Amino acid sequence: MSKLDRLDLKQLRVFQALIQEQSASKAANQLGLTQQAVSEHLKKLRDVFDDRLFLRKTNGFVPTPFAENLSIGVDQLLNDFTALLSPTSFDPKTITGTFVIAATDYAQQVVLPSLISLLRKQSPRLKLIVRDFELDKVNELMESGKVNLAIAFPDYIPDNYPIIKLFEEHHVCVASPKASIALKNPSLSEIANYPSIIASPSRPNFKGSIDDWFKQFGLKRNVVVSAPCFSIVPMYLETTDSIAFLPSRAITGLDLIEISLKESPDNFDVIAAWHPRYSEDALQKWVISLLKVE
Repeated sequence: MSKLDRLDLKQLRVFQALIQEQSASKAANQLGLTQQAVSEHLKKLRDVFDDRLFLRKTNGFVPTPFAENLSIGVDQLLNDFTALLSPTSFDPKTITGTFVIAATDYAQQVVLPSLISLLRKQSPRLKLIVRDFELDKVNELMESGKVNLAIAFPDYIPDNYPIIKLFEEHHVCVASPKASIALKNPSLSEIANYPSIIASPSRPNFKGSIDDWFKQFGLKRNVVVSAPCFSIVPMYLETTDSIAFLPSRAITGLDLIEISLKESPDNFDVIAAWHPRYSEDALQKWVISLLKVE
């Protein structure tokens, strides 16, 4: 008997549930099976693929490297089967369920308001979860299906993920109108020495994306405050004699002045990304189509 003849759809669904839950009891609850049935299916899967697939740990299972690679193909197969049995038409007005978006603080300010407005108008029965973008967990969350769409910067996304460029952005140097530097025409060296506030949402430290740009001129910034998100920095600028480099679209309408620079930091892209296994999912494709691409 060939390996294909020894494999059935239910075994693949058990495999997918174990990948997502990493627990036999949780996988059993998800599928409406007993733990014994899950164990039997796992035993057959191990025999077919000649790999242990999951290793026991204190509170569940951890997939082997082979199982992690296999999960991408299994998810695609199950998605194809689902599509085969589903109606061919997709109507946003009738779609239900939950769609999860992980977004940087910046994207939550600049990108999501218009996207959420469109989703609420065109798909009122669809529920949305917006969560902070977690750099160290992005692959794990998207691979497990716990995040459907990520909106961030290219360097934050695994290389094998499909992406679309939403627009190009650039940093501007800003300060409160009350700041002493507002009355000057400072050189780049003076700007580097001036007290600076940065946003470091991924890892709390005094390093920012502009540091490498200053190094090109042999300069090092005088960073005095590290904030956890972009949105709070303008408030700190209001109460301190300091400057910050912020994305241009994040300061629209704020009581800040732009400090003119002879040289400007490089532009950067803002992108949306998703796991490859969901590229043909109808809901995923529709949500992506609503994103404004410039």
